[in-house]
Amino acid sequence: MRDYETIVRLIASTSTAKGLTITCRLDHRKYPTGSQNQRQEMTAIHITPSSFHGEWNYTIHPRGLNEL
Repeated sequence: MRDYETIVRLIASTSTAKGLTITCRLDHRKYPTGSQNQRQEMTAIHITPSSFHGEWNYTIHPRGLNEL
């Protein structure tokens, strides 16, 4: 990968066998770092990593009605 533009184009060219396509763009906004709520929010998300590169590929499961 040479730059962000290359990565964005690579992601944007993704599609599935059934025709699902991806729209993406580079977000240039600045975001605060070190937020305490972020860690709490992340632990509340039900994520199951894939057996192949689980750090990149994962399934996010919906919360149950009693968790909302």
